[in-house]
Amino acid sequence: MAEAADFQETAPSPARRWLRRTGSLLTAAPLLAGLLQLPAAAPAAAAGQDAPRAAAGSGAVAVSVNTLTPSTPTDDDTLTVAGTVTNKGKQTVTDAQVDLRVGAPVGTRSAIDTAAKYSSDVQGTVGSAIGGKYVEEFTKLTPGVAHPFSIEVPVDKLNLAQDGVYEFGVSLSGQTSAQPWTQVLGVRRTFLPYQSGEADTRTRTTFLWPLISGVHMMAETGSNEQQTPVFLNDDLTQEISPGGRLDQMVSLGKELDVTWVVDPDLLASVDAMTRTYQVRGENGTTSVGTHQAVAKRWLAAVQEAVADKEVVALPFSDPDLASLAHNGTNVPGALRNLKEATDVVANTVEPILHVKPLTDFAWPVEGAIDPSIVKVATSAGADKVIARSDSLQESRSLPYTPSAARPIGAGTTAVVADAGLSTAFQGDLLRASASTLAVQRFLAQSLTLNLQSDKQRSVVIAPQRTPTAGQARTMAEALTALQDGPWSEAQKLAAAASAKPDRAATARIPSARAYPKELRKRELPRSAYEQLVRTEGKLDNFKVILTSQFRVVTPFGRAMNREMSTSWRGRPGEAMSFRTGVEIYLQGLAKQVRLIEKSETKLSGRSATIPVTVQNNLVQDVDRLVLRLTSVNPTRLKIGGKPYWQQPVTVSGGHSQSVKFTTSANANGRSSVIAQLYTQDGRKYGDPVRFDVKVTEITATVMLVIGGGVLLLVLAGFRMYTQRKRAAAREAAETDENATRPDADEDSDSDGDSEQTEEASDERLGEESSEGSRGDGAEQPSDPAPDTPAENADPSGTGERVDR
Repeated sequence: MAEAADFQETAPSPARRWLRRTGSLLTAAPLLAGLLQLPAAAPAAAAGQDAPRAAAGSGAVAVSVNTLTPSTPTDDDTLTVAGTVTNKGKQTVTDAQVDLRVGAPVGTRSAIDTAAKYSSDVQGTVGSAIGGKYVEEFTKLTPGVAHPFSIEVPVDKLNLAQDGVYEFGVSLSGQTSAQPWTQVLGVRRTFLPYQSGEADTRTRTTFLWPLISGVHMMAETGSNEQQTPVFLNDDLTQEISPGGRLDQMVSLGKELDVTWVVDPDLLASVDAMTRTYQVRGENGTTSVGTHQAVAKRWLAAVQEAVADKEVVALPFSDPDLASLAHNGTNVPGALRNLKEATDVVANTVEPILHVKPLTDFAWPVEGAIDPSIVKVATSAGADKVIARSDSLQESRSLPYTPSAARPIGAGTTAVVADAGLSTAFQGDLLRASASTLAVQRFLAQSLTLNLQSDKQRSVVIAPQRTPTAGQARTMAEALTALQDGPWSEAQKLAAAASAKPDRAATARIPSARAYPKELRKRELPRSAYEQLVRTEGKLDNFKVILTSQFRVVTPFGRAMNREMSTSWRGRPGEAMSFRTGVEIYLQGLAKQVRLIEKSETKLSGRSATIPVTVQNNLVQDVDRLVLRLTSVNPTRLKIGGKPYWQQPVTVSGGHSQSVKFTTSANANGRSSVIAQLYTQDGRKYGDPVRFDVKVTEITATVMLVIGGGVLLLVLAGFRMYTQRKRAAAREAAETDENATRPDADEDSDSDGDSEQTEEASDERLGEESSEGSRGDGAEQPSDPAPDTPAENADPSGTGERVDR
């Protein structure tokens, strides 16, 4: 009678309907139990052999549920279930029929997890088949062929007696030539959340929507004014292009009421792509990037999506807090980089998104915490730590899921995300069947949580940091159904963190021993932080000599932030390659300011000057350098009257500068000197240059030779004087004789020419003697001028760089 009334689509009162369905279930329970046992016994008697035992895994036919709409049905809805059945066996299945089955309500969240583990197990088939016209029949199922099905059934035919989560199954019954009796050959279990009306108390739900990627930019930039950035590869273009992972995250999240969690490094990288950039190829060469339009489109989409939404910004490049806490805090200086990664957030996110982000949240990997992680997380200014309930586990005595906020001491709040809901979208969800099962399980967990208590509770859901495109689509589908449902309402993360905490909820931070071993295995090692600090020290030593420090400090600072990124987990080789690349590139830049190698220098005399040349192949000027010249044996050779002497140095970009040092020798022979650059604070800069100085003393014999040469010059000058005087007298006498003896001109001219030739020869001798008398200067002919263009005038290939 009751079933007849239902099929005539009468509308009994909720109380009568509940009593009627309860009675029907109680009456039919023994019969259903016997019917479910019948197929296993009848064949054995008929065939005279042991009945085929249903495997504990999937049956001979694979059942896939590709769509189940609506996900959260009400009484007035029609439920549509569609999918495929595929014969995995070798024999054709005949007289096949697809049935929909509704089981008993699932009362606890743990029961949902247990049932989900055996979603395709044919043992203990879910409830009873609805039957009637709500089936789909197949004459036969050929092995290996997928056959689609689609069944529509009014929700009021499902006998849903009360609000709650019901096991819901799709089964395939049939027979084969080897087993010619009807039996369940395949099944797919899922869940059907049912809320007949508005819930008395809605759960306030916060869903974190992460915009996080890996490391894409190098420390290297161009030497031009714009400092063209260089990307490791072109992977980021694929993610932000239409249909890419990050493109779908933005387009899907735009339609949802979520809290956006962004990595400033991702925004800075895409922003850099909107201008001129280069991409490093596999062979080490670079090519010009061409996807500026893609980058601009994606950034515009993000700006539109987050407008008037809550945005949480992580420290730059999403540093791995657990790795730093466990392996980096004992490395002096490593923790300082976390503070720097936090300080640059405000000047990165707000100018790009035009939204002021929250920066007081820290998010350790998978929400796993211990005392050291909390200490590190709060050291950079965060006072709220996003944890997870499988880390801060509740005692078994608490019969419900408490609110997320937990005060854990020292003014810090742990915002505990629900583990069951946060991990509901993992694995391969590209297949429609896997996505549908994930959505229904998520909704089932959420409704069961709401039905646990009448208390108003705040729940936070923190999915994986970098969902795939398939996972993102599944998340969006589930969240859309949840936000349209009658038992949940959206809430911002800041509100969840400030909600009144449940006194019964645990607030005890787990010990370091409780930290998951699998997560610890994937952490960055101590050597990573030692290399980071070593690189930072080299940067500190390099930047002090620069006149435009920002061109180097900013890009290398961001590169060192990237060395701590959570994205390196599970990729130790790639992480080490990136760190080493940053360090080697910095060393190469620092070596562009160096001392020029010098050969042996010869000194003639007791004192002279020695030039030493400093070369600057950077595009910017350098100063605050000190050049020190030290004598290895100061008893033989002194520099400026002391064992060493030093002078300040300033060198223009792309030039060389010679610095002269006064030396004094106490003995003949060879002495060694060492030239070394220092910063003004006394730290060595670059490699030293060592060269020999050969001193040749001026002896008495040499002095006699020089004196004789001077005497000859005096005598030659006297002779020139007397010759000129005699020539003048002869010229006067000849003038008088010409008046009476014209024929004497030829002889006179001949004598004059001879005398003039002799006079010119004497003058040339005097000039050569004068040149030979010049002293031997201290500078060698090969020494460069005090300020000359560098030997290699071209600046270094990639001078300095800029923050992106």
